Amino acid sequence: MKKMTIVVLAGLLSASAFADQGDILARFRVIDVSPQTSSNDFLSANDASVKSDTVPELDFTYMITNNIGAELILGTSRHEVKLGSTSLGKVSVLPPTLTLQYHFTPQSDFRPYVGVGVNYTRFYSNGLQAGGQDVSVDKNSFGPALQVGADYAITKNWFVNVDVKKLYIKTEASLNGTALGTLHIDPWVYGVGFGTKF
Repeated sequence: MKKMTIVVLAGLLSASAFADQGDILARFRVIDVSPQTSSNDFLSANDASVKSDTVPELDFTYMITNNIGAELILGTSRHEVKLGSTSLGKVSVLPPTLTLQYHFTPQSDFRPYVGVGVNYTRFYSNGLQAGGQDVSVDKNSFGPALQVGADYAITKNWFVNVDVKKLYIKTEASLNGTALGTLHIDPWVYGVGFGTKF
């Protein structure tokens, strides 16, 4: 009887496992991209800043082992850039980010994780202007990414998610070929959403 109880309990625990090696987790989040702006030269002297934006985001995690996953994060946001109280307009950023995650408690419904990786950011749809002239920015940026979050299973295949990322993004700005300085955007990205596994 004791052995039978142990077998049944082991079966129940394995049946409630949230994600295993080979699973793919797909998440849909709403994220707030909150830049932590710093700059130098003309931009710093004129108090350059980048405003937040709230957007949808999609990501996929492939579980390499029960504990280790690789996540690709996809989303885009559009941000207003200001010098002091003067708006220069808006520019869009597309920062696909790849992180390698460690998932704790792999056999539990509550599954916190941490991640580290790299982001590539593409600047596009640049509408920045000063004095009626276009402000140019470098279109490409590479930087590290840090992540912490948790999934919580609500059914066998569905779960809710909270996630926080720190991305390191920068670009060089210029006006008529004259350098204005380096703008570090370096946002915190706060997300909440739901997901499924397959």
